[in-house]
Amino acid sequence: MKTSVSLPLGDPAALLSTWFGAGLLPKAPGTWGSLAALPFAWIISLNGGWPVLSIAILLVFLLGWWAADRTARVIGIADPGCIVIDEVAGQWLTLVAAPPDLLHYAIGFALFRLFDITKPWPANWADRRIKGGLGIMLDDVFAGLYGLIAMQLLALVWRHG
Repeated sequence: MKTSVSLPLGDPAALLSTWFGAGLLPKAPGTWGSLAALPFAWIISLNGGWPVLSIAILLVFLLGWWAADRTARVIGIADPGCIVIDEVAGQWLTLVAAPPDLLHYAIGFALFRLFDITKPWPANWADRRIKGGLGIMLDDVFAGLYGLIAMQLLALVWRHG
């Protein structure tokens, strides 16, 4: 297994798949990718709310499918850690219904990381069975859905608790 990655960051696929280099930071690239996703989600939410963030999620998913597939082939690893655009899509999905404030974003970040790391079904199934860029993206989308559901359940508890 390759331990160092050399990517042409002038290549749009490499730039997007590493979320502008966040995935190349040392240790825990998925965490860096999730953190790097937060300010973008905040700005999109402030300027367009959940409808615009939903469109952005779809665009990042589709672009990520292409970029992750291309970057993984260049590197020669099926799902290299430096690809973090999947974390961006999943993190944004977790936050799509959250107001842009520090508490909600911190909780959303923690929940998404929990589900991304533990990969409950069907995320673990997608991670093992679906190959290429789609597989790279899909397990994080499932983790993002779990995060979104958990955020909504917490919101219910807060409102009625």
